[in-house]
Amino acid sequence: MMHASLLGQLTADAARDGVQQLVVGAVVQFNGKVLLLRRSADDFMGGIWELPSGKVEPGEALDQALVREVKEETGLHVTQIAHHVGDFDYRSGSGKKSRQFNFAVDVVSAEPIVLQEHDAYTWTALTEEPPVTDEVKQVLARYRET
Repeated sequence: MMHASLLGQLTADAARDGVQQLVVGAVVQFNGKVLLLRRSADDFMGGIWELPSGKVEPGEALDQALVREVKEETGLHVTQIAHHVGDFDYRSGSGKKSRQFNFAVDVVSAEPIVLQEHDAYTWTALTEEPPVTDEVKQVLARYRET
């Protein structure tokens, strides 16, 4: 879905930087709005709104992980990974240095959303100030520029 050289370079850069856990995030847009999911209150960073995202499994390519995570977390089917819209580093709940690679994706349909790991979702207009972390705000700002 994505050019293998870009995915390889992102992965190599993370390894060089001592990143211990790779994570993928999806900017899912439909009719000018972006999908955000709210973490369950009893989860790590409970209550925050975030992009559909999740860990890359050992041996799994970033694009494969992205398609899988969007399906697992929302029930939506990714038809295309449009482009890379940036990444950010953070410490996971287990203390691992993690890097979240974020990509703009297209989906077959915006509904129905089937939540597995979150307790709510919202479609937020790109013109609004989204209720997300500063890192995700920067990703969305870069997305709006492209």
